[in-house]
Amino acid sequence: MNIVVLAGSNVGEKSSIVADKVMTELNVKYGVDHSYTLLDLKDYEMQFSDGRNYLDYTGDNKLITETIMGADILIIATPIFQASIPAALKNVFDLLPQSALQNKVSAIIATAGSNRHYLIPEQQLKPILSYMKSTIVPNYVFLLDTDYTAGKINNDDIHFRLEKLIEDTIVLATAYKGIWEAQEEAYGF
Repeated sequence: MNIVVLAGSNVGEKSSIVADKVMTELNVKYGVDHSYTLLDLKDYEMQFSDGRNYLDYTGDNKLITETIMGADILIIATPIFQASIPAALKNVFDLLPQSALQNKVSAIIATAGSNRHYLIPEQQLKPILSYMKSTIVPNYVFLLDTDYTAGKINNDDIHFRLEKLIEDTIVLATAYKGIWEAQEEAYGF
């Protein structure tokens, strides 16, 4: 399977730290069984969506949208800014067509400065992913600023929950892939 890890902010470091941790975990636990791509929005120069078809964009916009469209699994690591998802992440969704995530499994990892923002993924990110036809892993991992020290995740429970989220995501994607393939074969053409 083709797995894309999206660090959904063009500023800060916490999304990048957790995205790197996910990439490391994927490589260690699943090795060459899958292909992995890290899209850290800090590393790209993106234009704001202006309503064009995603195929009409060039440069980093085209690279990011085509990489996401080619994924089987999308793991999103995002900070919470002002009780909302970052504009850079929302822009990625705005660039994609409505059914861009159909037959893809999505997982969420969110970092915030306050535990009061725990439900932001439920209220903002899950509805967007659902609207775009993604199959969403029901649980997500939520980290606080206090879970990081000197550029690393310092909470053992977070490490365990990340490992479990990755495992659940791969299991769900594998199961759905089999179901979707059987459904396609049933059409007989």
